[in-house]
Amino acid sequence: MKKVMVLGVGAQGSTIAKRLQDETNIEEIICADYDFKAARTLEKELSKAKAVQVNAKNIDEIVKAAAGCELIVNGLAPEFNMTVMDAALKVKAHYQDLASGPVSDLGFIEAIKRQLGRDQEFVDAGLAVLTNTGSAPGVANIVTREACEHFDRVDTISIMVYDGIWSKKFIPFWWSPETAFADMGAEPVVFENGEFKRVPPFNNPQMTEFKGLGERLMVDHEHEEPVTMGLLANRYLKGVKNVYFRYGGPGCDLAKYFYDMGLLSEEPIEVDGQQVIPMHLISKLTPAAPKYKDEIQAVLDEGMHMEEGAFLVRVEGEKDGKTMTIDTYIGGPGLTEAFEKSGMTHESYFTGQFAFLFTKMFVNDKINMSGVFPPEAFDAEMRTYYMKEAGKLDLTIDKIVEERLS
Repeated sequence: MKKVMVLGVGAQGSTIAKRLQDETNIEEIICADYDFKAARTLEKELSKAKAVQVNAKNIDEIVKAAAGCELIVNGLAPEFNMTVMDAALKVKAHYQDLASGPVSDLGFIEAIKRQLGRDQEFVDAGLAVLTNTGSAPGVANIVTREACEHFDRVDTISIMVYDGIWSKKFIPFWWSPETAFADMGAEPVVFENGEFKRVPPFNNPQMTEFKGLGERLMVDHEHEEPVTMGLLANRYLKGVKNVYFRYGGPGCDLAKYFYDMGLLSEEPIEVDGQQVIPMHLISKLTPAAPKYKDEIQAVLDEGMHMEEGAFLVRVEGEKDGKTMTIDTYIGGPGLTEAFEKSGMTHESYFTGQFAFLFTKMFVNDKINMSGVFPPEAFDAEMRTYYMKEAGKLDLTIDKIVEERLS
C-alpha cells in the first residue's frame, strides 16, 4: 500500500486526489496546501485523505508533511519546483509536476534546462522525477513520441490547442486570468531549424483547419513542449528540426487586442496623476474563472452561446523516402458535459484526468525509469499503458495518417 502527497490541491491537484481515492494500492493521500480550507474540503470528502497546511516556500514543512510518502505530486506553480524537488530527495520520494515554467529567477529555456540538469542526482538516489504532466504539456508529449516512432526522420512537430467557449456571463478564461495574460503577453519560444528562438507575442497568425471544426486562427504561444522536445530531439524524436506550440480562441483574441493597446505591459503609466500598471489593472478587472460547483452552475444556468475546441498534434516527416503526416486528435468532455460528469470545468477535468494518469503509473509501478525526464521519454510499454488507461476516463486519442505515395 502506498502513501502519496498532493501538494497544492487546486483544480488539478484536487482532481488527482479524488482519483487516487479509488486506487486500491493507495493507503493515504496527504492533501497539502497553504489554503487549509481547500485541503480540509478534500479530507471531509475522501476517506483516504488527510489535510495538512504547508507553506511550500519552507522545505522543512514539505519534508515533515511528506514523511513516509513514496511520491510527491507537485500541483503548485513552477516557481516551487526546485524546492519541492529538494524535499523529494530528502524524503526519498518520487516526484511529479505539471509544468516547468515560467519562473521569476531564470528565462523559460534556462528554467527547463535547470530542472533536467538535476538528472544525475535522482538517478543516484534511484528516484524518478517526471515533469510536465497534464494535457499540454503531458499527454501531448506522449502522443508526439508515439507518432514520431512511425517516421524515419521527423521535420516538424506542431502542437495546437483551440479553446472556444462563449457563455452569456463574461468569462474570458477558465483558468487564472493573471496566468493567461502573462502567458499570452510573453515572447514564445520556438525550436526552428535546430535552434531555440524567441518570437514576438501572437507570432505567425495563421488559419488552421481542424477536423470537424473548420478553420480557426492560431498563433505561437509560450509553452514547455518546444523546449523539452528541442533539447531531446535526437534522443527521442527522430532528430526533429522544428517544434511549435500554437494556441487560439476567443480568450487569445481578447488578449491580442489588449496587447496591441499596451494593456499587457508591466511598465507603469501615468493616468490623471496616478501611476498605473496596465497588466495589474486588466487582471484585476477580468472576472476570475469559476472555481466552485455553485459558481460553475451559475454560469451554466445563465446559459451558453457556444462551446467548441480542438487539440491537435501534427508530426511531419519522412518514411521510406516518402513524405508523411500524422495528425493525432485528443478529445474530452466540453464544459457542460464535464460539469455533469464531475462537477468541474472542462479545463480542470481535461488537465486533471491526464495528470492523474501519470500519478496512476507511479502508484502501479509502471514508471520504469529514474532521473529527471518529461513524458516524451516514455518507452513503448509505458506509452501503451497510458493511452489504454486514458480510454477508461472518456478521453479519446485518434490518429490520422497521410502519406504521399508518389
